[in-house]
Amino acid sequence: MGTPTRKKVAPAEDRRAVWSWALIDWANSAFAIVVMTAFFPILFKDHWCEAPGMTPERSTAYLGYANTAASLLIALLAPLLGSIADQGNGKRWFLLAFTLLGAAATALLPLAGKGEYVFAAVLFAVAAFGFSGNNLFSDALLTDVAKPERYDRVSALGYALGYVGSGALFVACTFAVREPARFGLGGPVAAAGACFVATAVWWLVFTLPALIWVRESPAVPAAGEGPLLTRGFRQFAATFREIRTQRPVLLFLGGYLLYIDGVNTVIKMAVDFGRALGLDAAGMLLALVVTQFVAFPAAILFGRIGERFGARRGIMLGIAVYAALCVFATQLETQRGFMAMAAVVGLVQGGVQSLSRSYFARLIPAEKGGEYFGFYNMLGKFAAIIGPTLMGVTALVSGTRFSILSLLVLFGGGLWLLSRVEEPVGENPPAPRN
Repeated sequence: MGTPTRKKVAPAEDRRAVWSWALIDWANSAFAIVVMTAFFPILFKDHWCEAPGMTPERSTAYLGYANTAASLLIALLAPLLGSIADQGNGKRWFLLAFTLLGAAATALLPLAGKGEYVFAAVLFAVAAFGFSGNNLFSDALLTDVAKPERYDRVSALGYALGYVGSGALFVACTFAVREPARFGLGGPVAAAGACFVATAVWWLVFTLPALIWVRESPAVPAAGEGPLLTRGFRQFAATFREIRTQRPVLLFLGGYLLYIDGVNTVIKMAVDFGRALGLDAAGMLLALVVTQFVAFPAAILFGRIGERFGARRGIMLGIAVYAALCVFATQLETQRGFMAMAAVVGLVQGGVQSLSRSYFARLIPAEKGGEYFGFYNMLGKFAAIIGPTLMGVTALVSGTRFSILSLLVLFGGGLWLLSRVEEPVGENPPAPRN
């Protein structure tokens, strides 16, 4: 008997499920901006790495090791975890487990004392691992809360809420760190510690509604008999074989790996680029705030663009804007120009990310969301490896200012592969026979 196609009515129409799912982005984006992007790197270098024999270069290396360890581990495990979750109808439980792990490690960061850089780095790596796992199963649940024709709008809603929610908490935390006495805190370090705890609570509390209101579509028991772990391994191997035969999925994943590497490189190199221009710390924080709040309405707008003109065209528009920004950056001289660039990044960043998620959801069998999004997230974690390398090599040859032009290779290659993806029509494809 053939594999059943996607069957769900009530969950896709349940507004509580949609908003509860979107709140996951509201919840976990706070960790991304408050901890990963802003305050942990500053405290790590200025507080936890105040130890005998420590140098700025070593502290940067240790932070890089922590980030790499978390990303590499989730990248290697993501496809297998997705298969196990699908086979056991356990995406929500995996979501809860990773959220608890990440939030707990974040809340424990204030326990690391001055000079205890190893303890702080380990806690951060665990928290980042929890964040990545949380993202994996949040993405995979998109096919359980929305109909295919609403993937773009619902995915954009999540990113939009993520930007505005995390932006609000980030502003509050920035004020607390700059004015700790107003909150009865002993100094900036104590204030940052309080912000870590607040972020952990925020993350956990706003993830809970999804565990109550989101319902998973029943899994197709396609991996045969045996324990769940055995079926998960078996299904992982089967899904890997399936993806190799699905040209649209392969082309999209290849294009996604390239252009999202470019997007992530822009995000990760922006602070360094701004510092090279002489932008002060306050200016850098302001640029982050600008990006966050511009991205909120822009993500909603891109969701509408995806519905009206197609998600692929929306992604291609965003990639084209990124390519233009690379050219503009070579002429950048002033803080005002940097702020303008940050605003334009905000306009397209959330749109490219949200439409990529919704477009991929439309290409895959809905009942295998965990498995396929495992591969999607695996590539996302390996991203921002090619871009920094290209920029570094180009900088040695032609100078730092023109090194950003090397990212045009990633955006151009991603755009070309994406243009070759056959557009999906109607419902998600059924799961292939095993």
